[in-house]
Amino acid sequence: MAIPAAAAAAYRAAAQMTTQAPANSIAPANLPGGSFSDFLSGAIKDSINTIRQGETAATAQVQGKANLVDVVQQVNAAELTLDTVVAVRDKVVAAYQSIMNMPI
Repeated sequence: MAIPAAAAAAYRAAAQMTTQAPANSIAPANLPGGSFSDFLSGAIKDSINTIRQGETAATAQVQGKANLVDVVQQVNAAELTLDTVVAVRDKVVAAYQSIMNMPI
């Protein structure tokens, strides 16, 4: 039953991304001043922030200071973020290996 929870977390994260534009949002790469490295840097910072929020929520729950539903949502978001980062890393490694195996 982890798949429905992950899907709900992904839907919730996507809804938050469209409704909340952070003040330090990254400009798309096709606009002047925006670049792929800026986008990648912003995505990594967002991932780290999401994982830290999950850790903070779990710590608050252990201390008895947090609502269980909020903790589950934060931990699910952190898990989904970690799964996404691992999947992207795997794709990058596979692309690198593919390039290295090309004949010259």
